[in-house]
Amino acid sequence: MKVRRAKKKTTTTIVFSLKELLMLMGFLLLYKVVGTALSRADKAGLTKLNLMDNQAVEAFIKNQNPDVVVHCAAERRPDVAEKDQEGTLKLNAEVPRKLATLCKEQNAMLIYISTDYVFDGENPPYNVDDKPNPLNFYGKSKLAGEEAVRQVDPQAVILRVPVLYGETEYNGESAINILLDAVKNHSKETDMDNVGLRYPTHVEDIGRVIKDMSVKRVEQGDLEVSGTFHFSGEEMYTKYTMCEIFGKILNTPIDHLRQQNEIPSSAAASRPKDAHLSNDRLKQIGIDITHTPFEQWWTTYLSSA
Repeated sequence: MKVRRAKKKTTTTIVFSLKELLMLMGFLLLYKVVGTALSRADKAGLTKLNLMDNQAVEAFIKNQNPDVVVHCAAERRPDVAEKDQEGTLKLNAEVPRKLATLCKEQNAMLIYISTDYVFDGENPPYNVDDKPNPLNFYGKSKLAGEEAVRQVDPQAVILRVPVLYGETEYNGESAINILLDAVKNHSKETDMDNVGLRYPTHVEDIGRVIKDMSVKRVEQGDLEVSGTFHFSGEEMYTKYTMCEIFGKILNTPIDHLRQQNEIPSSAAASRPKDAHLSNDRLKQIGIDITHTPFEQWWTTYLSSA
């Protein structure tokens, strides 16, 4: 989909790989947006595109001639990334390099979505100029993607975000939503992490930030919108305390969930304890950094499900 600004001859195109970010807080009313996917393109109403097919990607970008490309696709599962490092590196580092090259050739703004996992979690909150030190291969691969994008196009935007939640096709799409399955399954005792501190962030808030950055750069010509930025919710939880909230909203006990107060040695990938991202740089350039209250959103969402 292309979204055309009303009463203007110019067209702004933004390319995604996450259905949720297509909403962009009303962005669809003003612009033509082309959303892409692979395995679920048909049923999601998105354009099918294999990001590993360089020729297909090049043809797609040249045909769309976008002003903005938002690259969200990644191997996001740390344990899977650890086991398939070659495949992860192709998707998380080589694809961003290719997209950065194409965007620069087309004079398009690239927004590359990265992660708080580029940090080790030892000295939060993290500012955009703090030195990364990823603990696992997922974080290393996303950092490699950042470095590839910067090398090709220093004017590209790298937006680091934490763990996400929101409306999904199925709970397994989000590391937060999937916790609902554990809460509801009383027949299975489950160890639940109560060590790692997380700052769950709603996808629509991220969509709003992306929209605001795109407009500020493309329509207002603000070149401050380049380089690295962070956006994060400010409420701190562990997976266990999020489950407590779900249990409260659903009025169901969670005594089948065991608090895991130590990191198990069997974990395939290490994770940062507290990689809280500072929103300061976004605030400095005038981007709205408000976020959706976690418990409030889930209360409304689950009551209407």
